[in-house]
Amino acid sequence: METENSIPALAVTAAVGAIVLLVMLFCTMGRKSQIDEKDEQVEEESKNSSKSEKQLANKKPKLVARVRSREKIVFTHKWLAGTLKGHSSPILDMDFSPNGKYVITVAEDRSLMLWSTKEFEQKEHKAIRGNVDLDHGSKVKFSPDSKAFIVSLGNANTVRVFRIGKKEDGSPGNITGALDFPQKHKAQIINIGIASSGKFIMSISSDTTMIVWSIKGDVLSEINTNHMNNSYGAVSPCGRFVASSGFTPDVKVWEVCFTKSGEFHEVRRAFELKGHAAGVHCFSFNHDSTRMASASKDGTWKYWDTNIRYDMNQDPYLLFTGSLKWSGPCIISLSPDGRTVAMAQHLGIYVCNSSGQDEEVIENVHSEISSQLGFDNSGKYLLSAGDKQVHVLHNITGYKATIEELVELEKKANGQAMKERIRSQITDARNALQRILSDEESNGHVKGK
Repeated sequence: METENSIPALAVTAAVGAIVLLVMLFCTMGRKSQIDEKDEQVEEESKNSSKSEKQLANKKPKLVARVRSREKIVFTHKWLAGTLKGHSSPILDMDFSPNGKYVITVAEDRSLMLWSTKEFEQKEHKAIRGNVDLDHGSKVKFSPDSKAFIVSLGNANTVRVFRIGKKEDGSPGNITGALDFPQKHKAQIINIGIASSGKFIMSISSDTTMIVWSIKGDVLSEINTNHMNNSYGAVSPCGRFVASSGFTPDVKVWEVCFTKSGEFHEVRRAFELKGHAAGVHCFSFNHDSTRMASASKDGTWKYWDTNIRYDMNQDPYLLFTGSLKWSGPCIISLSPDGRTVAMAQHLGIYVCNSSGQDEEVIENVHSEISSQLGFDNSGKYLLSAGDKQVHVLHNITGYKATIEELVELEKKANGQAMKERIRSQITDARNALQRILSDEESNGHVKGK
């Protein structure tokens, strides 16, 4: 009996042992499979990582090469007079002093730099540096007396007044902040301006708001431009008008009116530039506001006669329409005498005369579209701000227009003395033009297309 009972017990023990062994075998195989999968995953990740590193290694030198090649490119052109360098970050705006002695620039590095126009053609350019405390300037405009200027603050989104001190020799000294206007704009300020009369200041934001301020920072009038959104705004050089453009295909111009005693009276609609088929990127006045130019999203620019009786509901006269060279936003600028029209678009600049004829196409001026484009007060230079520098170009078109006008005046002149005087002016203008072109060619500047 004991023997018979022991046999089933041994069988059961053997069966249980076999089952345990099988379970252990399966567990071992499962662990090995997991380990193998992890090993394969790690190996695959390692391969992908090495591939990525190789790809990055292949890409990085190319990227660096592009950056280095861009840094090595030096802009040259036969019209180039000089380049103002000193900012450590992109320049956002510039403006010319009414006395014609200075140009001021603002940049993302919170700096302000005041340059002398006398040094435009020199190799070295000295500048007086100031700082925008706790913020950076996005736009800048000189006061009529050239002793102060205003800056729109990029973060605070308001206007700050700066004063320019004087040294004992009468030259400009320290630049200091004097007054911050109250924050009134809800959207970002896109431009500012000061009337040449010194009676008011303008600021315009990207929504539909334009504000006319007193010079002390009090709101005189708030204008709804009804553009759906604003793209540009400015105060006319004559100091009578403020104007705006935006999504709608027109430029709206208002007159800022004061009483005989100098008190603010009202802002009233003066006239409009109508004729574009799409929104207007930018516009510009000549020095006495008798001419305007506008550039539109419809791919055209227009030149206008605004010497009109707007109080009698007379509309501006369209003198001609031209085509923009490239696509995208455009900055347009009229010379003070209205004889030269310059447009910055894409990476270049093109210049036309007052008859709409192309004079020069200048490519690859900056690494992107100019932040600001404008003529100095004399009309002899065209300045383009972009990247970390300002290129100063001779206004060759202006010289040519002056010569052509003098030739016509000579034909109409009465009296020999008058003719001789005009001939002398023609000779001087031609000699100046020849000197500029010969100097630029001898300096090795590359001719534009």
